[in-house]
Amino acid sequence: MLGENDGPSMLSYAATGAKFGIGFFIPFILLTFLMAIVVQEMTVRLGAATHRGHAELIFERFGPFWGWFSMIDLGIGNFLTLITEFIAIRAGLSFFGVPPWLAMLGTLVLLYTALMSHRYWTWERLTMAIAAFNLIFIPVALMAHPHWDAVGKALLVWKPLPGGLTKDTLLIVLADIGATVTPWMIFFQQSATVDKGLTRPDIPFGRIDTIIGGVLAAAAAIAVLLATAPLFALHMTAANYQAAEFAQALEPVIGHAGAALFALGIVEAGIVAAVTISTSSAYAFGEVAGLPHSLNIPFKEGKSFYGVLFACAAVVAGIVLIPSLPLVYVVLVVNVIAVLAMPPALVFLFMLVNDREIMGDLVSPLWANILAGIIVLLLTAAGILFGISVIAPNIFAALSGR
Repeated sequence: MLGENDGPSMLSYAATGAKFGIGFFIPFILLTFLMAIVVQEMTVRLGAATHRGHAELIFERFGPFWGWFSMIDLGIGNFLTLITEFIAIRAGLSFFGVPPWLAMLGTLVLLYTALMSHRYWTWERLTMAIAAFNLIFIPVALMAHPHWDAVGKALLVWKPLPGGLTKDTLLIVLADIGATVTPWMIFFQQSATVDKGLTRPDIPFGRIDTIIGGVLAAAAAIAVLLATAPLFALHMTAANYQAAEFAQALEPVIGHAGAALFALGIVEAGIVAAVTISTSSAYAFGEVAGLPHSLNIPFKEGKSFYGVLFACAAVVAGIVLIPSLPLVYVVLVVNVIAVLAMPPALVFLFMLVNDREIMGDLVSPLWANILAGIIVLLLTAAGILFGISVIAPNIFAALSGR
């Protein structure tokens, strides 16, 4: 769940706070994390009950076509998301004057080092140690001196969307959903549950782990929103952070130390997710192709597994070095793509956790099915609304009285 607070997620929350403030988005972000906890609980239960990764189960239960479809769909989404992780790392390190090429090279070295332990236990502890720095955004938010009365009112009275339904607001709404509820997290957590060796008796602990992670991640996400809200109050324009330079824009508001912590948090978010997302792609490829796929195997035995990891990261690092790449826009669009790809992934998950043949008495209860159904409907509706805003923007202009 802390890995879900990845680089593009934090940049999306930063863009949200800077452009729209906190009124609508504090309760909205909390809602997205509640959705994520519901989804992730299903993946823990499915992985512990079946000892199969998500792509592997789709391949077995629905056939090779849907197995490869899900893997390719995930691979494309993960590749795009990985680009945004490296964008976040580049943006964060730019605050400290690190040139882009050195930032990308250092990231690749760290990523490869994390994978070379050949033990899930070591990999998880190393990743968790880095992920703990996600909470660095909380002191940053305090440095921004948020108006706590306004925060309390936002939690008690859910304000309407600022500016009404427009293409810009829908882009931010979908980006914030995609910052939390994404296809890669389903594939990653289920495969990681299997690789970690969780069994049925461990499921309650997996639920507790997921809920704690969700609460901590939500706190960090809200902290980013509060930290960048002063930019909204100052009427900062998009030009101030088109290179994802939120830390630079915040420096006059929270000081050099606060801005440096913000930049470090963005770097941490990108690194953790770069490790987990690339691992997610490698898991799915190995599961569908029937090749070794585990962090517990040496390189010689898992050449294809580690090869997918290394190749994806290296290509993405090269793409992020393209001059004049519109970084913030790329981040928001990739998060939107993640939302649009989520309903099919949730339908597969929904069918699998209700398959009594593989789940036995661990099939989803009625309340969980109702929540999952609501989440699918909300994501589908959000995707449809965004599509309408792109194809016929005048409809939203008329509805908002413009």
